[in-house]
Amino acid sequence: SSNGQIQEIETKNIVISTGSAPVELPFAKFDGKTIVSSTEALEFTEAPKKLIVIGAGAVGLELGSVWNRLGSEVTMLEFLPRIALGFDLELSNLLQRVLTAQGMTFHLEAKVSAVKVDNGHATVTATKNGQELKFEADKVLVSVGRRPFSEGLGAEKVGVEFDEKKRIKVDKHFRTNVDGIYAIGDVIAGPMLAHKAEDEGMACIEIIAGKAGHVNYEAIAWIIYTNPELAGVGLTEDQAKEQGIDVRIGKFPFRANSRALTGDDVEGMVKFVADAKTDRILGAHILHHLASELIAEAVSVIEFGGSSEDIGRTTHSHPTLSEAVREAALNVEKRALHIINR
Repeated sequence: SSNGQIQEIETKNIVISTGSAPVELPFAKFDGKTIVSSTEALEFTEAPKKLIVIGAGAVGLELGSVWNRLGSEVTMLEFLPRIALGFDLELSNLLQRVLTAQGMTFHLEAKVSAVKVDNGHATVTATKNGQELKFEADKVLVSVGRRPFSEGLGAEKVGVEFDEKKRIKVDKHFRTNVDGIYAIGDVIAGPMLAHKAEDEGMACIEIIAGKAGHVNYEAIAWIIYTNPELAGVGLTEDQAKEQGIDVRIGKFPFRANSRALTGDDVEGMVKFVADAKTDRILGAHILHHLASELIAEAVSVIEFGGSSEDIGRTTHSHPTLSEAVREAALNVEKRALHIINR
């Protein structure tokens, strides 16, 4: 316990759900003051004048955009040639343009090699296109991923098996190799998302209770809470093509949506990826201020194996932002009402 006392609890079943922790870089260890993780970046008492963010994934983009809006000069350093890996490339590029217009600076294909701290200020060294670049910062946020919080729990002492990434191995019923020990959430394989862990928790307890618990991992949305937000579920257009699936694409911009126009909130679009043969929705992607809310409709339709026609033939109230979702679905078959169908 927190006061140092040890308590032994005897039980029939144990569910390990210890979550994850930020990954450190070997040359940029967290000091909690100048080189920080997402935890400390939520606790700044004032906006740093200059903030360097290493890693343009979900966490880096979210916190970078927050401090940019609060007045910081934010520079994003990303090793890859794009931001938001795993999300639809077209919408990710659009998000980058919007965030750049808001004042954020992006350096892609930039490999960070050193972070030096002197008297509370940092100098970040990176290489881009063969040239060495140096950046000065008051704070450096390292957001290059998270690791499962699986060590030091005592699980290894009783023989629980781990994979090469130190994730606890489980079967489709969340059972480890040790009878009576289960694991869910960030500590096992799969996306490190709170709602994924929540669903696994419910399914795991249902299974322990003798019921039929199940999680459909194809119907779990990913969201980046920037402004605008980027949300996606299922396959992206590129992922479908890599799998050799013949697809049709439907798109609709919020600039053609009446509710977005009246609210002067027209940045972004809705995009559907549908199977060309069956019309089944394989993926949906949204960039908008309320993308996290709008993606739920697509998640539901993917859950029951629905098609773009199912959404297109469903009445959506007017005027609402959800009409853009319907119009994008209609555009899969080039039947959208308020844009030229191409």
